[in-house]
Amino acid sequence: MVSVETVTPKSIFIFKEARLRALQDSPTAFGATYARESQLTDAEWMERARQSDGVKRVMYMAVEDGVGDEKMVCGIAGALMEEAAFQVNEATRAQLISMWTAPGHRKKGVGRMLVEEVIAWARSRGVKVLTLMVTSVNPTATKFYEQLGFVRTGRTEPYPNDAAVIEYEMARAID
Repeated sequence: MVSVETVTPKSIFIFKEARLRALQDSPTAFGATYARESQLTDAEWMERARQSDGVKRVMYMAVEDGVGDEKMVCGIAGALMEEAAFQVNEATRAQLISMWTAPGHRKKGVGRMLVEEVIAWARSRGVKVLTLMVTSVNPTATKFYEQLGFVRTGRTEPYPNDAAVIEYEMARAID
């Protein structure tokens, strides 16, 4: 059975393992790289957990029960308030970040569970619009997001790790 858990300082190193797996599995899905994040110190990972306190930022893990108390992370996702909106005390926009589902769990509802958890968090924070960036080399992700009500906004930018790849912004209203 798969459930979604919030990443906390207690679970940050389980999240770290999953995040590094995600960066290796789907390198063009993230602005970060495995080479850079694998060099982060334990203190830097703990700081990420501390910052993901659910106020401005949150991180989730989809976990599947394993043998005994063992759990396997089969997906991750997070969200953060767009800084400009937060500075004027209008938390109307947030961004879906770090979305990844393990290959053996794709097309089984895990990604949808994670996005629904992010949407619930955004709604609880008063967010009206949830945005994300998806690369031009990932049409499967684009279709997935479209099925969840996201549409392209027309905004694009170069992918930071490969100038030949474009990132498309997508957005959906939070009702």
